[in-house]
Amino acid sequence: MEKKWQTKWEADGIYQAPDHVEGKENYFSLVMFPYPSGDIHMGHWFQYSGSDAYARFKRMQGYNVLHPQGFDSFGLPAENAAIERGADPREWTYSNIENSRRQFREMGASYDWSRELVTSDPDYYKWNQYWFLQFYKNGLAYRENGQANWCPKDQTTLANEQVKDGACERCGTAVTRRAMPQWFFAITKYADELLEMDSLDWPEKIKTMQRNWIGRSTGTTIGFDVSEFAPGEKIETFTTRIDTVFGVTFVVLAPEHPLIEKLTQPDHKAAVDAYVENAARETEIDRTSTEREKTGVATGAHCINPLNGERIPVLVGDYVLASYGTGAVMGVPAHDARDFVFAKKYDLEIRVVVSPPDWDGREFEDAWIPAGTQVNSGEFNGMSSIDGKEAIADKIESNGWGTRTITYHLRDWLISRQRYWGTPIPIVYCDDCGTVPVPEHELPVRLPDKVRFDSDGRSPLTKDTSFLNTECPDCGKPAKRETDTLDTFVCSSWYHLRFASPNPDEDPLEVDQVSAWVPVAAYQGGAEHAVMHLLYSRFFNKALRDLKFVEFDEPYTKLTNQGMLTKDGGKISKRSNPLPPDPVVEKHGADTLRCYLMFLGPWDQGGDWSDSGINGIKRWLSRIWDVAQRDKSKLGASGSEDAERGLARIAHATTQRVLADMDVFKFNTSIAALMEFTTALMRSYESGDVSAASWRAGIDRLLLHTAPLAPHIAEELWQRTGHTGSIHLELNPAFDESLIAMDTITLAVQVQGKLRDQIEVPADIAQDAAIEAAKEAPNVMRHLEGMLIVKEIYVPGRLINIVVRPA
Repeated sequence: MEKKWQTKWEADGIYQAPDHVEGKENYFSLVMFPYPSGDIHMGHWFQYSGSDAYARFKRMQGYNVLHPQGFDSFGLPAENAAIERGADPREWTYSNIENSRRQFREMGASYDWSRELVTSDPDYYKWNQYWFLQFYKNGLAYRENGQANWCPKDQTTLANEQVKDGACERCGTAVTRRAMPQWFFAITKYADELLEMDSLDWPEKIKTMQRNWIGRSTGTTIGFDVSEFAPGEKIETFTTRIDTVFGVTFVVLAPEHPLIEKLTQPDHKAAVDAYVENAARETEIDRTSTEREKTGVATGAHCINPLNGERIPVLVGDYVLASYGTGAVMGVPAHDARDFVFAKKYDLEIRVVVSPPDWDGREFEDAWIPAGTQVNSGEFNGMSSIDGKEAIADKIESNGWGTRTITYHLRDWLISRQRYWGTPIPIVYCDDCGTVPVPEHELPVRLPDKVRFDSDGRSPLTKDTSFLNTECPDCGKPAKRETDTLDTFVCSSWYHLRFASPNPDEDPLEVDQVSAWVPVAAYQGGAEHAVMHLLYSRFFNKALRDLKFVEFDEPYTKLTNQGMLTKDGGKISKRSNPLPPDPVVEKHGADTLRCYLMFLGPWDQGGDWSDSGINGIKRWLSRIWDVAQRDKSKLGASGSEDAERGLARIAHATTQRVLADMDVFKFNTSIAALMEFTTALMRSYESGDVSAASWRAGIDRLLLHTAPLAPHIAEELWQRTGHTGSIHLELNPAFDESLIAMDTITLAVQVQGKLRDQIEVPADIAQDAAIEAAKEAPNVMRHLEGMLIVKEIYVPGRLINIVVRPA
């Protein structure tokens, strides 16, 4: 049955979204597309079935819904999988894509496959290269030497966001630091605008993560003269506490700081060189860990504090990062906890310059961080440190020693990857002309096929002479191609635009099509993408806006994060904790699996898989199958007034609950409401007290609400009950609040004295009916599975307690 409807839906094109439909508002519902590095696993089913149910629901609300799918097919996962199996990355990837398409179709997903995109297709990555060239021409893409996170196993650089607990997020290998030429996107030019998120309907935790990652700080940059050791040079430091500058007793340089070689004195060189070499093996995460002891080594050089003329020792410390601020920090141990510990360890002076209230001049046992009164601060003594901060900054600026500065934790986006399976960067290097962009009419720069991976780990592009050797576009002389490829996040930073405008060949986008669909109305995906994909996409959108390709500020209006599906309390893994979906679909059907995953718990929180739990959903769908096909001729033309009113009340109350819950991704409570409604319909039929017309209307209502959740069963029963046309092109039922506003009470339902659910029932409900309704409450059913009911206690108007023991 499911295969029949999947084939018909696709043949009829009922999920294809025209750019304009008379009388309907466009609604772009998008879920983050998958990496095709293997089978679609159960976690994918949890994510994509919920997202699909939401898109189906919005169609039935009357929107013209675009719900596309594609494959984020470049990057490390696909290449690593191919290397481990000795396969060609392209063949392996496209085989996985074909399998993923099959699994998505088996899911019954309502994707508009006519807009499918695959990021490793040349007709897609051509436009990655086009965007790179536009960024390059406009100063948003540049190449410079810099320290990079380096994964020894993957032989590639990593963005800071791709380093997790000091290890490569892809393979888990410890990350080191390496200096090399890198390509960057200038995301920091948009740092302030990226902090503006008030217009976004996003989870607050995601906004907070982005704000923290951008990390805006206001302070003062000041130079410490080192002309005694390096003529004409200064060490520049940034601080948010310039009020403490008179308390500087040492300055620490990052191990990568360019002045180290000039400043290190001969009798300190061996120790400094060894220290710098060791620091290169440490990750930034390890070096800046609050739990790690801070270390340093003296250079033998000194710098001059311009405020008081003191000579201050210069050290090298690995807790200072070249990638943050100026790569140097001024040590103020009396007023910084990290500096206090460092000074104690290396017997450096601790000088108080901001005193706490009633300070008696004694030495501090710990650093004093709050504001206070300036002391030992020359002409600023007696000022509050808040006023002192401004006055000292004024003096620094007026004397040309430094300037007020705004800095960011955010670094420019490192986009270079020393891998084969990615978008080639469209740059040529010519001995005469230098760095030359590939002309736009020559795009795409294609990846070579059938490459060989050697044990040295170097990218095949560095060895493929047919790719590497080319002519300079400017002078025609022999030249070399750039062998780095683009970070895969470039592909996903604009893919929503290509979904909206999938067909133009001469331009990356068709403006009217993009305007019809974007910004994306509803975006779904994991919270783990907060400071990678989501931040990069926002930057990309703002850059394209400024380059006049789009007219809006943000790519995604509303964001919903799904939770994590677990099994036995642990993360599902193909190797250590597998849960393949195909056998479950074969045994229970796609609709059963879809509904079970959505019933496990709140979609934004996730839930734990239970092999036995799926049986309850299967029984519910079987009851729908049964009740929908009962012979309505056994019911009369009219029913009793009370029965008719009771069925109408629960029918309209169900619609009210389902419409509200589905709109905010509360699939589990929607299903719970439909379970109760299914029971009510069965009782109404069995009692014979309702009319055939009322009962039939109730069945239609049940099927319409079930359709987004269990699309195959709903479609089959819609046809079997005499309807023509697809149920998925129908509208959601409406509800009448006046029919719902009747005398009801809420009963607490306990199992073994513990509250398990609450049910809303008519105020005059009989005891037997109340107990039966309690047993059929979804959360109560779970706790009755495998149990024998010993006793049923009913307290009218208040609660029901069911006493059980193991069966």
